[in-house]
Amino acid sequence: MSPVASQDPAKQAIWEIESTHPQLLEAVDASLRQVVDPEIGLNVIELGLVRNVQINEDEKKAMVTMIMTTPFCPYAPALLEMTRQKAAEAIGHHTQIQMGTELWDLTYMEEGAGADWGLF
Repeated sequence: MSPVASQDPAKQAIWEIESTHPQLLEAVDASLRQVVDPEIGLNVIELGLVRNVQINEDEKKAMVTMIMTTPFCPYAPALLEMTRQKAAEAIGHHTQIQMGTELWDLTYMEEGAGADWGLF
């Protein structure tokens, strides 16, 4: 199962590295779980914010696609940079981050992550 399984399978993130670099999946997941949204208190994986992780082996670089819980998230710059750094550490390649265009909703959260909020 993907580390980014959400409540709604239609909204589940698909990480390209799951099929192209499965040996890195666990390390990337563990590393990105260290990036916590300070306002919400959950990490970017639990929240379902990391929508894709892909590696271009020819160019020795990686791309992480990420969304925010709100378009006006005051912590967005810091969260994006922390996510980029943690992904780069786990992957071992230069890593860029791009903002996805999806609008986040509660169903993007990892199963059980909303229990503390009484949501699921």
